[in-house]
Amino acid sequence: MQKTVALLLVVLMAFSVVAFAGGRQEGPAATAVTGEFDWRRYEGQTIKLLLNQHPYTDGMLAELDKFIAMTGIRVEYDIFPEEEYFDRLTLALSSRSREYDAFMTGAYMVWQYSPPGWMEDLTPFIQNPSLTNPDYDFADIIDGIAAGLRWDGVDGSQVGSGAQWALPWGFEGNTLMYNKPLFDRLGLEEPRTLDDVIRIGRIIQRETDLIPIAVRGTRSWATIHPGFMTAFNSAGGQDYDANMNPLMNNDVGTRFAQKWIEMVQEVGPPEWTSYTWYDVGNSLGAGRAAMIYDADILGFFQNVAGASQESGNIRWASRPPGLDDYATTPNMWTWSLAMNAFSEQKPAAWYWLQWATGKEFLTTAAVEYNTVNPIRRSIWENPQFQARLNDFDGYLEQYQSLIDGTGIHFTPQSRFFETTTEWAAALHRIYEGQNASQVLNELARRLADEF
Repeated sequence: MQKTVALLLVVLMAFSVVAFAGGRQEGPAATAVTGEFDWRRYEGQTIKLLLNQHPYTDGMLAELDKFIAMTGIRVEYDIFPEEEYFDRLTLALSSRSREYDAFMTGAYMVWQYSPPGWMEDLTPFIQNPSLTNPDYDFADIIDGIAAGLRWDGVDGSQVGSGAQWALPWGFEGNTLMYNKPLFDRLGLEEPRTLDDVIRIGRIIQRETDLIPIAVRGTRSWATIHPGFMTAFNSAGGQDYDANMNPLMNNDVGTRFAQKWIEMVQEVGPPEWTSYTWYDVGNSLGAGRAAMIYDADILGFFQNVAGASQESGNIRWASRPPGLDDYATTPNMWTWSLAMNAFSEQKPAAWYWLQWATGKEFLTTAAVEYNTVNPIRRSIWENPQFQARLNDFDGYLEQYQSLIDGTGIHFTPQSRFFETTTEWAAALHRIYEGQNASQVLNELARRLADEF
């Protein structure tokens, strides 16, 4: 991902002066389409998708023939592993390529891709009944998740207003997951605070050879956004104010960083600075770690029958630990679907977007495949989906307990990846023994000078 961030920054600086509509290849305006909705309206057209390798993608491709048969729209696609996916996406968008009509993205990428005019506002499509089928029911999408992809394009302005740049496809909250048989055998309770994690972790160290808790630790934005940002925000921490003044060095930010690093030093993985999503998940699934603090779906994939050594043994905490009490505002990641502003097949691309995020497909994807967490309320209430979660101890309960506080808790800004990577580098310095207050004050001064 470091390579991705570097490339994003180079390309974005080169194209940051591009006007929103400059060079766009305008297809038929969404507002110009009238008449009754007809799934066959764009029969015979071809769209091309750019996709990341992911369980969500697997489920969609398994059902794609149904979309083709229903609409008569031909679908081509390219799929790449995440290590190179965003490189290819950024190059395609920044070069105003018409090759791809729709693509996968995340909320943080919206802050990079929408200001230069690379993404299409989906609001006119959603609001046009001639283009959106009457069963789509946008209101069924969980409010806070859809809102995370709306933004007015101004650094420091919170998500939730402005254009709808993408549609959520699946989301990740962040929480604590642990090996329940181990906790039962040692008589351990779920931790309420990070101090509890340290105390319980020391017991695990004394009684076993397991890593007490695994969390991400590379010099990357990916280290900041899952468990760290969840507990940081719940403690009252902020990254920036509305004027883009850094706040991660205030009293709360400094105290939190000290405690997080203390946890990692005392009971975290020895190789913490190289720990990625894959290392965290695999450590729990392989029985090398007793706890992880990361995306709830990371434990889900490890707990699927036959997926790992510890499948069936993982429990989700009802609420994750925070600085002084439970964390109740999980930071969120969303895999989302967006439209290329330079596409010449926008209405046909919209048909695929609404099908892929619609009730019928997403219910099938959640019940029969691995599209979790579903972004629609109706699916969480679906008895078949709830029955599927019977083998995932505490999963439904933690969703119900935390969903109201789940959202994007970063301050939107076009330099998100660079600044969060610097924040992660600051944590490395604290981990190495440097004074937390001094390190974070230096970080804040450097970031302030860049705006």
